[in-house]
Amino acid sequence: MALGALVRVVAVMNYKGGVGKTTLTANLGAVAASRGLRVLLIDLDPQTNLTFSFFSIDEWHDRIKDSHTIKQWYEGDMPGREVSLADLVVTPEAVNEQLGSATGRLDLISSHLGLIDVDLKLAALLGGTTTLASSQQRFLELHDCLRRELADERLSDYDLVLFDCAPNFGLVTKTAIVASERILVPAKADYLSTLGLTYLEGNCRKLVREFNDFAGYGGKGEHGPINPEFLGVVFTMVQIYSQRVTAAHQNYIDEAQVNSGVPVLESTIRNSTRHFAGEPEKAVPPMLSAPGSDEVVQEFERLTDEVLDSLSLTGEVSG
Repeated sequence: MALGALVRVVAVMNYKGGVGKTTLTANLGAVAASRGLRVLLIDLDPQTNLTFSFFSIDEWHDRIKDSHTIKQWYEGDMPGREVSLADLVVTPEAVNEQLGSATGRLDLISSHLGLIDVDLKLAALLGGTTTLASSQQRFLELHDCLRRELADERLSDYDLVLFDCAPNFGLVTKTAIVASERILVPAKADYLSTLGLTYLEGNCRKLVREFNDFAGYGGKGEHGPINPEFLGVVFTMVQIYSQRVTAAHQNYIDEAQVNSGVPVLESTIRNSTRHFAGEPEKAVPPMLSAPGSDEVVQEFERLTDEVLDSLSLTGEVSG
C-alpha cells in the first residue's frame, strides 16, 4: 500500500472559470505520476474537460459514458449506495504508455454533463428531513460521502487523489472539500481572481465549522472532524518579460499574499498558448510530451516539487 495506506487528497478549485484549473490538474497529476507516484484524478466538473484531456469524445461515448462516470456514483437514494468509486476507475492508455514507469500510474474517474443536475438532487435530499437531529445527520451523510468512499481498501493503493472541482460552491464541490486534506487554488493575476480568494477562504472555513459542529453534536460518532487546509494559490497564465513576472501581474500576486488569507505558492505558470491551446496531443498532457529544457515544463516541475513537498510525498514514491 502507498505511504502506509495514507492517501493524500487535494481539491483543485476556484469560483472563477478560465483560470487554468483543469490544465493544472491534468499536468500536475501527470508529472507526479512520472515521478513514480500512483495518481487518481476525479473529474467533478460537468464540463468534463479533464476527462477529455485523456480520452477522445468518441472513446468517452463508446467506453465510459454509460458505465464509468462519477454521475453514476452520485445517483440513487444516497451517493455510493448503488456503485463504488473503485468500480468507476479507468486507466488512460496513452498517458500511461508515455510514463514508462514501473511504479507510477495515472488513473481517472470521468465526469458527465449530467453532473450539473446532481447538485439539485443533493439539495432536495438535504432538505427532506423534519427534525433538527435528522437534518444534521442527513447533512453529515451527504457531505461526508466522498470521504467515506475514499476509505475503500481498493483505493488505498493510490498515493495522490486530485479532485478537479466545478467553478462553484455547490454540494458536489463541498463533498470534495470535506474529503480533502488540502485545497489548491489556481488563479489568474487579475482583479476578479484575487478578489474572490477571500470569499472562497471564508466559505471553506464556514463549511468546516458547520460540519464539525454537526459531527460533534449530531454525528453519533460516525463522522470524525475534518480539517482541510489551503495548500495555496498558484498563479497561472502569468505574463513573463525578461524572465520575470511583469510588474502588473506581480502587483496582483503581492496583493493576494497580503490580503487574501490564503498562502501563495512561490511557483507560477506562465501563459503559453503553444502548450495549452487546443486538445492535448494524443491524449498526453503537454508537460509529458514537451522537452525537459522547456521553460513551462520546468515551471511545472517546480510546482510539483512544491506541492508534493507540502504533502510530504517528495521522494516517497510507491514501491
